[in-house]
Amino acid sequence: MAPIRHVLFDADGVLQDMPGGWYAAMEPYLGDKAREFLHRTWKEELPMLAGEGDYLPLLAATLAEYGVETPVEVVYRDVWHRIVPSDESFAIVEALRQEGYGVHLGTNQEKYRGGHMRTTLGYDELFDVSCYSYDLGVAKPDPAFFVEAARRIAADPSTILFIDDTAANVEGASRAGLAAGRWDLSQGHDPLLALLREHGIELPPPA
Repeated sequence: MAPIRHVLFDADGVLQDMPGGWYAAMEPYLGDKAREFLHRTWKEELPMLAGEGDYLPLLAATLAEYGVETPVEVVYRDVWHRIVPSDESFAIVEALRQEGYGVHLGTNQEKYRGGHMRTTLGYDELFDVSCYSYDLGVAKPDPAFFVEAARRIAADPSTILFIDDTAANVEGASRAGLAAGRWDLSQGHDPLLALLREHGIELPPPA
């Protein structure tokens, strides 16, 4: 088994969170229809995750159908940009970098939210290689996402550990030849450190 030299992180649920969750964020606009609306718009968003089409006009039309008069740009900024990076997760990213590991991002995003993460949140400066689904042209859990991610990282898939909060994505990565494990923020960070140790990555204790 090749030693792990790179760690590829998912974003939502692993590196960042939404306070209160999606449903609560959407309720001021849609009340008890927030859940129904979000599940519909997430389904409509799927092609945009692979870089096909423009999400905002589609979202605007669906908001109008539900009687929301607030401009789509305002709703999008209020809900989709409601991202809080996890200081503890990013401390682990930095510790991995200090120990000589490649640290990379592998996330499903359409271009507007992905662009916000890359620039406003500064994620492009925090990772060696950033793999956004809209840019790769394929979304997780398709193994092709991970094949392309490994190509961009310029490493054999077996030397990359992928960490995600969704079982299907972990399975997709495994099928592409990556080492992979499931973890999410709700578990606390000790299990993440244990997962890294399982793959031969021992980080020094925080200062």
